[in-house]
Amino acid sequence: MKIKSLLPSLLATALIAGQGCQTMKSTESSNQQLGLMVVDPGHFHAALVQKYMYEGMSPVVHVYAPEGPDVKSYLDKIDKYNARPEDPTKWEEKTYTGSDYVEKMLEQKPGNIVVLAGNNQKKTSYIKRAVDAKLNVLADKPMAINAEGFELLKEAFASAEKNNVLLYDIMTERYEITNALQRDLANMPEIFGQLQKGTPQEPAVVKESVHHIFKYISGDPIVRPAWFFDVTQQGEGIVDVTTHLVDLVQWASFPETPLDYQKDIQILSSRRWPTAMTPSQFRKVTKLNEYPAYLNKDVKDSTLQVYSNGEMNYTLKGVHAKVLVKWDFEAPEGTGDTHYSIMRGSKANLIIRQGKEQNYKPVLYIEPIGSDANFEQTLKTNFAKAQDKYPGIELKKTQQGWEVTIPQKYDVGHEAHFSQVAQKYMEYLKEGKLPEWEVPNMLSKYYTTTQALKKATNGQQQ
Repeated sequence: MKIKSLLPSLLATALIAGQGCQTMKSTESSNQQLGLMVVDPGHFHAALVQKYMYEGMSPVVHVYAPEGPDVKSYLDKIDKYNARPEDPTKWEEKTYTGSDYVEKMLEQKPGNIVVLAGNNQKKTSYIKRAVDAKLNVLADKPMAINAEGFELLKEAFASAEKNNVLLYDIMTERYEITNALQRDLANMPEIFGQLQKGTPQEPAVVKESVHHIFKYISGDPIVRPAWFFDVTQQGEGIVDVTTHLVDLVQWASFPETPLDYQKDIQILSSRRWPTAMTPSQFRKVTKLNEYPAYLNKDVKDSTLQVYSNGEMNYTLKGVHAKVLVKWDFEAPEGTGDTHYSIMRGSKANLIIRQGKEQNYKPVLYIEPIGSDANFEQTLKTNFAKAQDKYPGIELKKTQQGWEVTIPQKYDVGHEAHFSQVAQKYMEYLKEGKLPEWEVPNMLSKYYTTTQALKKATNGQQQ
């Protein structure tokens, strides 16, 4: 089934709220067919954008990439989607491989949307060149991996506005149902009260996640390119997955509010540390028998040290926030990536837990502050608004408060979220605008991550 039939209830609720706002006007008209140009698809996220077909999208996809295992892995995944027995896709891939792949794409321009998901070392420059050429860009995170990249990204957004094209990043976590509900409930003062300011020791907003280097994607064991473990190409963990977490802090705490990174953000502290990978683990996930030469700088006693872990403490409009990301090699049997989040309100805390007690599935809890005898009735009365938006959700009493029980139909899985983001992006293209808060908040997000890296590596060799 297509993404529109796969997730009608979630798409209808528009988890990314963008109504009534605008910044840029696109050159796309509502009746012009959209066409993808996929550039150097070194990350499996590029293929996930094409896991489903889209109405108004040409099935012909033009791929520009250097010859090698990265583009082959991407094409193999597309072939698998095209050949699956249930609701196969119908993509027709036209591939150009050569050292001048970017120049060839800019010369030919056979489509109107550039999809970027791969090696991050040159991604920001690819973004800038694409928008300079008046092409729309849908980019996987991160769009910048250091302070120099952030400066170039600022130029890219200015160029996109000048050239009337839309530059957007793939924020899949906004579509995870517990994240969406946490945001909605935080904006119900009858339940949540007011977002607290917090302290460095007890931040008002915390987002933590644990990820795994080896996992299964679309049913197959992942094969990661060796460059994924080179922080000069992939970026450090503090600027990679943290992009999602910083985005959620902004999106949930100050919804539809344009942020000014020069005034609203202060990095208080940050740190980074490595994940150690043995040679056998490296072979398992890359299918390579030895480290490439560019990784030798990170090898200590035959073990690869990858700076994929990071933590930052900062304030956003005076609210204390903490973001932490960790990478382990492989999740124990029956587990997976995990997420923890808390938003502290004056009336209740909204907490997402994803541990053993939750069977490693994210679960949202409402835990009241103090002993208001009327809180339960107030909660049930106002929770009805969320039930109108998400039919089937319920409250279940716990020792500390309430658990929000969510029907299985809303748990569509991480891979489906890529199609949801792409669907929303195409809606923006047809409308000819992004919400007015998206561009300043993308800039704020990448300022936060790149400045946290700068502070963590101050005086250290990057």
